[in-house]
Amino acid sequence: MVGVSAQAWLRPVRRSMLVGPVLRCAALRLPLPTVRRCAATPVAAQRRLVSMDPQSDRPGSQGGPHAAPLDGSADCPSVAAATPTPVPPEEGHSPAGLGSGLEKDLAHSRWATPVHSGTAKTEPGSAPPTQDTPMDAEPGLLPGETVIKEGKASILFPSANEVFYNPVQEFNRDLTCAVLTEFVREQLSARGVRVEVPGEESRVVVHLAEDGASQGEARTAVVGECCEDGLRVLEGLAASGLRSVRFALEVPGLRSVTANDCSSRAVNLIARNALHNSVSHLVTPSHRDASMLMYEARGRKERYDVIDLDPYGSPAPFLDAAVQAVSEGGLLCVTCTDMAVMAGNCGETCYSKYGSVSIKAKYCHEMALRIILHSLDQRAGVYQRFIEPLLSVSVDFYIRVFVRVRTGQARVKSSASKQALVYNCTGCGSFHLQRLGKRTSQGNQMKYSAASGPPVGPNCEHCGYKHHLGGPIWAEPIHSPEFVQKVLSAVSANPSRFATSRRIEGILSVITEELEDVPLYYTLDSLSSTVHCNTPSLLQARSALLHAGHRVSLSHACKNALKTDAPASALWDIMRCWEKMNPVKREKLSETSPAFHILSTAPVLQACFTVREDANPQSRRRHLTRFQENPQANWGPKARAKAGGGLSEALEQRRKQLQNKRKNRSAETPALKSFPCKRFRQGTCTQGEQCCYSHVDQQGQSAAGEKSE
Repeated sequence: MVGVSAQAWLRPVRRSMLVGPVLRCAALRLPLPTVRRCAATPVAAQRRLVSMDPQSDRPGSQGGPHAAPLDGSADCPSVAAATPTPVPPEEGHSPAGLGSGLEKDLAHSRWATPVHSGTAKTEPGSAPPTQDTPMDAEPGLLPGETVIKEGKASILFPSANEVFYNPVQEFNRDLTCAVLTEFVREQLSARGVRVEVPGEESRVVVHLAEDGASQGEARTAVVGECCEDGLRVLEGLAASGLRSVRFALEVPGLRSVTANDCSSRAVNLIARNALHNSVSHLVTPSHRDASMLMYEARGRKERYDVIDLDPYGSPAPFLDAAVQAVSEGGLLCVTCTDMAVMAGNCGETCYSKYGSVSIKAKYCHEMALRIILHSLDQRAGVYQRFIEPLLSVSVDFYIRVFVRVRTGQARVKSSASKQALVYNCTGCGSFHLQRLGKRTSQGNQMKYSAASGPPVGPNCEHCGYKHHLGGPIWAEPIHSPEFVQKVLSAVSANPSRFATSRRIEGILSVITEELEDVPLYYTLDSLSSTVHCNTPSLLQARSALLHAGHRVSLSHACKNALKTDAPASALWDIMRCWEKMNPVKREKLSETSPAFHILSTAPVLQACFTVREDANPQSRRRHLTRFQENPQANWGPKARAKAGGGLSEALEQRRKQLQNKRKNRSAETPALKSFPCKRFRQGTCTQGEQCCYSHVDQQGQSAAGEKSE
């Protein structure tokens, strides 16, 4: 009877190939440690790992267990020798530093196409091969694989959907590299280490040591090299390892990058990609559960300086472990793609995951940022830790936050005063914030007490409608202006570093112009829609607020946003004045509508709509790329990776059913005639026969019949 590991080797091999070394290994039932022992050096072990691929079921496709060694040396002694003797492995000797969990999966892996010894390798920091490179020249390229080039990285990727990869998030990865570079520069400058970025002018490093021990020549950290005083980075959900490889190739000052994933296929691909980009000395694949890996790194000496979490969907299951595993003053990067939950479609689900109720409102994208910040601060407070947001962005179909985590019992007491509930009017959309706690200064001490409220009555004072209650959310600034300016200056000075540099510069420029102490925002189109009037220009609305003595800014989360410290009463006074200049037909307004209640009140503030020069922000004057349009059809979140690969037809149809749903309304008009018109029942429909709904009441009388009577 042949052993299990031998069966895994013999399955893809044809009967005609069962000769020599393979049969001897099968007869001796050699375990995996014996095969690992054959690699004399870690480099040889890494090269042999390239030929492993659990996805390959092709019998004898261009290689196999009898193929030539990858580095051109003699064959493995346990395979080539006539009478091999099992040798126990050396302690701590494992290929590419893989964990025990991955070794178990590799024991059942199959051999596939080897790498030819004559293939040139990509040096760290060098330009990747061009797209015209033939397939035979790509090292480790298996049948059905493609090469994806992004930034300095060149990633081997299977054509089937077996390992998740989304090309739309290149902006996410570029921004993370830019933020991480500035964070590393900030951390290493205190240690007297100068960070050198390709294409960037050198900067002076100030030594902060009190004695003269370190007054010598400053050390330099470059990309692609291990820095002894550098930072330890963990990517908890690495998938193909593209982000980790880019960190190693583009961010200087790193000591190690741990690329972890719970999928054995993904970990095998990470190891091959690290070797393919010549960063195996920096990138360490890990086959572990992300939460357990971070829980085991809670000790002060085992913590990571940077933790990056970019899951498929919600990061909620990993937040508790992440706030414990990051070092003191370390950087925590979190991505959320479950925007349907965080934007108000499923408030109860949002509460179960993040401890906050989301509501449907125009400011839902900024509220989503404040929900995840609230969740991070709440979980960190359990362990006497608190967060300092450095950068929070809402772009495309996801949100991304970069926070610094610190420890301090006194600062944790301020957490309640940093959170707030949101009262949102269901009629006019006015909102008010209610802090959960109150903090007052008494000399050198702070006094904490319960907050007083609520800030609103049972009904809205402007339209008479009721309020929806959401939150709690993070009510403090969501950016660090100083840190954002550092990242913006670095990206602007070196635009060729990233493919999305123009968009990064545009979004960061808008962020620097935002009012940091004003949570949430109104939208210009929703204000006009509420009173049923035409919409003033953005410059006119901003000028009216500036003339009234209020501050106003844009928001990177919405192109029509008005982020202002003006109360809701001042905004509605401005809209009342605008309606006088552009009157609406009052007789068509329902007495119960928000517009009727708002326009029935005389304005207290007399607005001036003369355009001011300072109403046009610098980012708008310079025509920066602030709000990019969708680049392609069916653009957005991709399907979750699965073991078999590929996408089912039902899933494809489900993704496309809501695309361009409003462009073919003419085809739906005949079907809508079977539904009664609600406005016709109320006597307010003015479309007549042109209405796409039915004007026949329950008694079978049409609108024309009623008029004739």
